[in-house]
Amino acid sequence: MLQASLEFLATFACAVFTGAAVYINWVEHPARMSCGAELAATEWAPSYKRAAVMQAPLAVLGFVCAVAAWLMGSGSGWLIGGILLGLVIPFTLVVIMPTNQRLLSPDLDRRSEETRRLLEQWNRLHAVRSLLSAVALVVFLLNR
Repeated sequence: MLQASLEFLATFACAVFTGAAVYINWVEHPARMSCGAELAATEWAPSYKRAAVMQAPLAVLGFVCAVAAWLMGSGSGWLIGGILLGLVIPFTLVVIMPTNQRLLSPDLDRRSEETRRLLEQWNRLHAVRSLLSAVALVVFLLNR
């Protein structure tokens, strides 16, 4: 019973994370970019902060539950999916964080070409998070 609950929670957390990540890449970010770099950068900051509060716990929960399910005897797919989902955390902290910090910098001229390039780079990097979580979700669903 506990093992099945852990599998459900891992899958649920991963599905919500994936849905939010894909929505950001395919809907929210293109919409904000259509308004120009200055407005996009202005909107990006509070959106990023809110998304981080939601997505970070989902990634941790999904990772922990998947690994716990694997430790309790679920197949290796749970470990693989958990690792894929868990990878979004170090990827964010190591690879995406410098771009985030530059976009949040009060010294950034939001009307500049640099801002537009940073926002485009951020979307490409964020797509890696979407892809990792989507693959993890498929792995979880195939192992249910």
